[in-house]
Amino acid sequence: MTRKFITTLTLTSIIASLGSAGILPEIAQEAFNLPIEENIPDAIDFGRQYTHHSNDGDFLAAFKPHIPYWLKPMVDSEKLQSKIELEDLNSTAWELYDIATHSEKKYGHPTRVIGSPGHWDTIRFILEQFEDMRDYYDVSLQTFKALSGRINSFNLSESKSGENFPNISGFSLSPPVKPFVGKLVEIPNLGCSEADFEAVEPPSNSGVKQIALIERGLCPFGDKSKLAGKFGFHAAVIYDNDPNATDGLHATLGKPNKNTVATIGVPFELGRTFIDNIYADPDYSLYFAMDSYVENIKTKNIIAETRHGDGNNIVALGAHSDSVEEGPGINDDGSGTISLLTVAKQSTHFKINNKVRFAWWSAEEEGLLGSNYYAYHLSEKENKKIRLFMDYDMMASPNYENEIYDANNIDNPKGSEELRDLYIDFYKQRGLNYTLIPFDGRSDYVGFIENGIPAGGIAAGAEKDNVFNGGVLDKCYHLLCDDVSNLNWEAFLTNTQLIAHSVATYAKSLKGFPERESKNETASISALKTTPLFKYQGNALVI
Repeated sequence: MTRKFITTLTLTSIIASLGSAGILPEIAQEAFNLPIEENIPDAIDFGRQYTHHSNDGDFLAAFKPHIPYWLKPMVDSEKLQSKIELEDLNSTAWELYDIATHSEKKYGHPTRVIGSPGHWDTIRFILEQFEDMRDYYDVSLQTFKALSGRINSFNLSESKSGENFPNISGFSLSPPVKPFVGKLVEIPNLGCSEADFEAVEPPSNSGVKQIALIERGLCPFGDKSKLAGKFGFHAAVIYDNDPNATDGLHATLGKPNKNTVATIGVPFELGRTFIDNIYADPDYSLYFAMDSYVENIKTKNIIAETRHGDGNNIVALGAHSDSVEEGPGINDDGSGTISLLTVAKQSTHFKINNKVRFAWWSAEEEGLLGSNYYAYHLSEKENKKIRLFMDYDMMASPNYENEIYDANNIDNPKGSEELRDLYIDFYKQRGLNYTLIPFDGRSDYVGFIENGIPAGGIAAGAEKDNVFNGGVLDKCYHLLCDDVSNLNWEAFLTNTQLIAHSVATYAKSLKGFPERESKNETASISALKTTPLFKYQGNALVI
């Protein structure tokens, strides 16, 4: 790809059109032996581990004196926003793309998927940005195991004619199964209880391999798959319960166990056709195959927390550091990564009243694993210190819309609604349209909401159509073309300024923001639900 920096003229025109503007949870931090490119220890020594000086001038610059904290002005939203410059966003985007190319030898194309050279070097790059901010931030790493998987190929077709079915998809984290022909058996109700499977003749009685046909609904897909395996089915087919959805089910089974079977999702109409075929021929069979693997990969979250500010009133925000395997992920979520880095750097010019905690989550694309691990491993004491969490995923979609998560204080922890309203007010004051989008589990707020922490966020859009012009928001979503040319610079600047506004607002004062609810009011959010709180975990359906 030809590198093309934004010209001063372009910058001027864009800016003119926009107007003006660690404490980790209680975890075990272990060191582990990895290939040299992956050996990033949890204990950070900025002076030795991450400093790469090209000459003496750079070396001396790294140790230039900073203005004492007590001489800095109190953080101000307009002043912090004014320090966000498009040149910085542009140059960092190119650096991140260059990092993604470090994976080309292994993957054949640029990517920052977890476990790749590009992702390990993304982690290094983020850490290196804090070398010159070590008097303002404490930086820590949190290591965890991320469940990752890949489907190389799958097949579901007519056993006799070999006809392939359209709009079908293999469920993420499906185990492999060798090709076989199996009798299709409809499971009554929704396949969420043992009684549903006990109502049909066990496969062991027939002496032939069988495939469970299950309707979507009520319980997670993983539960259906595990029950199918427990009762002797060789695989599962889950059909959508929405007759208006025609593109199949793009879903995940979540964490598998010994009973989980290979699972394929199909549209509603195809599911109904299968049922009709079973009634016409009780021995109706399908050809089924799945070439896949599931593995654990060690990876790391990055936490950078201000040294100053009230530690009992922490303002937290995050973006994810990884991409999908298919591409470099410069919009998803390189843009959020860059926005947070930019705001973190410019925040060092100010004093604050409340601590700010920046986070770069790993393994978001595997199902929000890094943020969920973090949120679920907070002690009760550390949980209570976090007043709010703000999620920033995909800030610069090419055909963007200003998306705000439609949180409220009835279904979500109190304070989530106030975050939504902060974003609405920002766009309104600039005369910009905005769109409220479902708070449905598509990004890293899930673990915080489920643990009683108020959350909200913004996005510029993924694979859906723009509500104002009908075009796809990001035509390169999860594709190889999600590179620097895929970024919309107006959206990037505006949304980074909005992030700066959110940080400045709450770092200065939480006056009027709801106090955290008691543990008795918040700890049982999930327990009060008979179904999962969110239907997505990242970009994949779970129910």
